Amino acid sequence: MTRLTGFIDGLNERLGRVVSWLALLMVVVQFIVVIQRYVFGIGSIWMQESIVYMHGMLFMLAAGYTLLHNGHVRVDVFYREATPRRKALTDLFGSLFFLLPMCAAIIWLAWPYVSSSWSILEGSKETSGIHGVYLLKSVIIAFAVLVALQGVSLALHSLQILSGQETPSDETPPDIV
Repeated sequence: MTRLTGFIDGLNERLGRVVSWLALLMVVVQFIVVIQRYVFGIGSIWMQESIVYMHGMLFMLAAGYTLLHNGHVRVDVFYREATPRRKALTDLFGSLFFLLPMCAAIIWLAWPYVSSSWSILEGSKETSGIHGVYLLKSVIIAFAVLVALQGVSLALHSLQILSGQETPSDETPPDIV
């Protein structure tokens, strides 16, 4: 069990760190687009579309990383003050009955959408745009798989905490003010 959770946590950790560089790249590309357009009068649809691609990939592929680091918004007002055992029960229940079924539904519903895009190798509507819309749509499936994997890891960590084989992490979600 520890090997599996280590693999999943490591995968999302590495992927999250790599994908986070897209935020900087998006700023640089946006800066170049603005300079080209307003200083030199040059437009680049490909560069403008690349910002949309990077934005989508950044948020979709880093969702598992965010779950790993407890960064998603929690609606549970009792979670913050709960005991480690109660938090583990909440995480286990939430993963098994909400998170994993939602990821399965996303995969199930997105599959026809993504596969039809792949069947025609869907590209940009613009002639000089990025002709890889099918790749961008595939990120929906990758998102659901990565979040589901992290949900499995969260459930396994919760089981280990409940059985006393693991101590709870000190990492707490950021306070929302």
